Amino acid sequence: MPQRNTELADFLRRARSECDPTRAGLPADGRARRVPGLRREEVAFLAGVSTDYYARLEQGRRITPSPAVVDAIGRALALDAAGRAHLADLVGLGTATPQRRARPVQRLRPGLYQLLDALADVPVLVLGRRADVLAQNRLGRALFTDFERFPAPRRNYARWMLLDDEARSLFVDWEEQARVAVESLRLEAGNDPADRATADLVAELRETSDDFARWWDEHRVNQRTYGSKRLRHPVVGDLTVEYETLTLSGDPSTTLYVYSAEPGSPSARSLSLLASWSLTGDDAPSPA
Repeated sequence: MPQRNTELADFLRRARSECDPTRAGLPADGRARRVPGLRREEVAFLAGVSTDYYARLEQGRRITPSPAVVDAIGRALALDAAGRAHLADLVGLGTATPQRRARPVQRLRPGLYQLLDALADVPVLVLGRRADVLAQNRLGRALFTDFERFPAPRRNYARWMLLDDEARSLFVDWEEQARVAVESLRLEAGNDPADRATADLVAELRETSDDFARWWDEHRVNQRTYGSKRLRHPVVGDLTVEYETLTLSGDPSTTLYVYSAEPGSPSARSLSLLASWSLTGDDAPSPA
């Protein structure tokens, strides 16, 4: 079975197993459930397709559903926006396995470095494809780590989160944050399965991190555009920061992650203290 069909089959089975039959509005048939989630025929019923058609799709057969059918299956499986986008990616790859290719190295415009200078009072990370760290400002380095100390090909947020003991000790909820990094990478890998660097990163992390391998095989996808992170910082102690993401309209593969703390809170005071402490170092943003 081609790799893309295996990915689709795996994703559909996982999503089906996590559906709650009582919330799907299905008629009771009195049969005991031997496995959790929905049966294949129930997903087919909810999606308005034949059981045979859905079974062949879940088996990874060469079928290209219409957008309407993909949307109906997404609703039947109660997928969120990220899950539906991932499903559309998996079924829309064509009949041939795409050839792996190397994409051009991402570069930032000079104006973005000026923007990082202007945002000196808040931590900022700039992430590119597969969560490569393209740049960070002074406070971003102080809050997380100085990614510039890594060789350029290894400046990657997901790799740091999964493989670096510094990240494991920094995040109070490390497991949750690490899982999000894996699920975000899963989503991107489905969006561009031919990208060689993404495939190489996934292979490396599967080889070196048991946590990554286990979470990757769960085939969950996630796209966080905002949220919070709880940190136990070695300089200023415990603090919670909120983040918002800003995706560049001219380059959707480049995203600014801007962090802040609630005004007047202990976390805000800790962030201000960290800003003062970081002034002793180089205050220029770090290009990748």
